[in-house]
Amino acid sequence: MKKDTLLEIILGTIGGLIFAIGMCMCLIPEWDLFQVGVVVAIIGFIVLLCIIPVYRQSHPKKEHAPINWGIVIAWIVGIIGALVMGFGMSRVMVTDPSQADMLVGIIAGVIGLLICVLDYPIYSYLKSNKE
Repeated sequence: MKKDTLLEIILGTIGGLIFAIGMCMCLIPEWDLFQVGVVVAIIGFIVLLCIIPVYRQSHPKKEHAPINWGIVIAWIVGIIGALVMGFGMSRVMVTDPSQADMLVGIIAGVIGLLICVLDYPIYSYLKSNKE
């Protein structure tokens, strides 16, 4: 493993942890640390931005390949599935969910999960039709 790759991994891990802790400090009201959490999250984001010059130094610029539309559509389908599943989770996890909230949340979560599971077969189908 090259030194640059190890440095990218270390910076990504440390920056991600600091950013996540800062976001937890902001979003958990019992901690009452919103302003400090914003500062900690910004510090974590700055550490994550430090990966960019290290990456550019170790990876030379390449010519752009044509756009692979199968990957683009797979990303879009995956994002939609994750959003639908997240909506379902948020409906279930409210403070005092009614039966309607639970039912809508579970159905939306299962539909979102199915969309995410079907993402790879969609990509495989688009890739096989291209060739």
